[in-house]
Order: sequence, then C-alpha cells, then structure tokens
Amino acid sequence: MNLGVIGLGATGARAARQLLASGTVENLDVRDADGERQQAVLAALGDPAGEGLEAEALDVAVVATAGGGQADLAADLVRHGVHVVTTTDAVDDVLALEDLGREAEARGVTVVVGAGFSPGLTCVLAVHASSPFDVVEEVHVAKVGTGGPACARQHHRALSKPALDWREGGWVRRRGGSGRELCWFPDPVGPEDCYRAALPDALLLRPAFPSAQRLTSRVAANRRDRFTARLPMLRRPHPEGGPGAVRVEVRGQRDGVPAERVLGVMDRPAVAAGAVAAQAALWVAEGRIDRPGSHGLAALVDPVPFLAGLADRGVRAAVFEGSGAASPW
Repeated sequence: MNLGVIGLGATGARAARQLLASGTVENLDVRDADGERQQAVLAALGDPAGEGLEAEALDVAVVATAGGGQADLAADLVRHGVHVVTTTDAVDDVLALEDLGREAEARGVTVVVGAGFSPGLTCVLAVHASSPFDVVEEVHVAKVGTGGPACARQHHRALSKPALDWREGGWVRRRGGSGRELCWFPDPVGPEDCYRAALPDALLLRPAFPSAQRLTSRVAANRRDRFTARLPMLRRPHPEGGPGAVRVEVRGQRDGVPAERVLGVMDRPAVAAGAVAAQAALWVAEGRIDRPGSHGLAALVDPVPFLAGLADRGVRAAVFEGSGAASPW
C-alpha cells in the first residue's frame, strides 16, 4: 500500500514512524513545508520513506500540518480520490472538514476528522466507556498537555475563544477560560484545573451520542494561561511538550440506575496522537474503516480492537475506580 504523511512536526513525524513500523507499507511519501525538516525526517526514517509520489498514487494520506488549513489539503486529496486522516483540533477546521463530507461520500472516500490525542483517542474512549449503558446522557472530555509548538499555540488560542457545548438539544457558546473544574488524570499527571475553550470534541461526539443531553470539553490551564490567552504567547513553546493526559467521563442509565464511567490515558500527546493517526490510516487502507464521507473516530471504529491495537503500540487506557487508594486509576 502507498501512504503519505503531510506535515512532519511532532505528531506527523511520529505517525510516519508508526506507519513504517507496521511493516505493511510499500511506499511512504512524506512532505513538509520546511525543506530542512523534511530531509531530516527522511534521513531518520530510511527506506521505504521517500518523496515525490503523485496524489493519485496514494491510498491514504495523513494530514498533520500545523496552524490550521487541514481542510483545504483534505479537499484537494479528496478530489484525487484519496482517503484522508486528519489530526486537527481546531474548531474551524473540523467544521470545514464536516462540510467536505458530501463530496467525499460522492467520490467514495473516507475523511477521518480529528484522529489525534484529543479529539481522536478521546472519541474512541467515549464509545468504549458508554458500552455498558442503556442510555448515555452526558459525555465530558478533558485534556492536559501539548504535542509540540503548533499544538501549544492552538491551545493558547482556544482559551481566548468561545467554547461550544451541546446542552439539552442545542449548541451553547460559553466564554473561553470559564467553567473551572478540577479533573483527575491518570498518574503521574494527577489533578488539574480545567476550563472551557474552543475545542471540537463535542462536535465529533454528537453524531455518536444522539441521546446525550450534555457534551462538553475542557483543557487544563493555569492562571497565567487564562489571563494571557488573548495576547501573543509570552514564551516560545518547547519543541515537544512533556507528559500529558486525557480523561473521558460518561454518565447515563444502566439497568434503570444512574451510573458513570471514567477512562483516561497518560502519554506524551504527540506520541499518542501519532499512534492514533497511523492506526486510523492503516485501518482505512486495510478496509477496516469503510464509510465514505467525513466522520470522527467515534462513528468509525470498533473501540475494543482499536484500543487493543494502540496498546500494542504502547498507548494504554486506564479506568478510574474512584476509591480512597493513593492512586484511583
């Protein structure tokens, strides 16, 4: 199979490595707007990574570019009949990619929207966490950590923009940086104050949870993050952020009784995002994802084998037990 990766930042480079590690890729075309970075990644990957394949020759392309604009690249690939996996966590990009769904369906190709740490892995965790429930009433997502400079800048911008929550049959905009909530993440991350922000998780979860009355997402932030969100970043982001985590809480009815279930993952965000994007691309190439149009992973994958595949790649989920032990995860 011929696969491509466009954008070789912290997430894209790791997705490329994961694809090569599968042993099933015949040709891997990797590209980046930064020529020096592209050549460095090519040298590190070795054969069969290369450059110069025509779009029509690709079976699936992973779009992991920074700074938005993934929808434009995806639209061009769709016009060439190429399946696309995107890693975006920007609301505008997600909305544009969803609008691309009708053309993708007409051309018989699949566009996977937001196949990263969050959204992406969080979507799969939400579906898995909901499996014991008769009715799902609420899904709440929280995340901490950034995958690289572009991810850090996106989180910075997101705190300054309105959050989009689904509440009782409609979309509600809330002020970014509001709604403080203490969320417990898997060790060693632990508890973090999380706030509303312009995050696309609720948009991607809504089709998979039509009965839900509340769908929300939050991001961890400190006081400085919140107060400077509307200003340029005061410091240059690190090349790659440190340990991060995601948490998904599902509430609903099980056997007529109110219940809740919480799942989480601790990992370096870029590592986990790269693994999710690579596995999604391989599943599309192998025909395990076969649903034309634009969809999030919540609507595309069976969560158990998908999470098992990620566990083989070193990305493992944990269950929050809520006990009085030192580590409830």
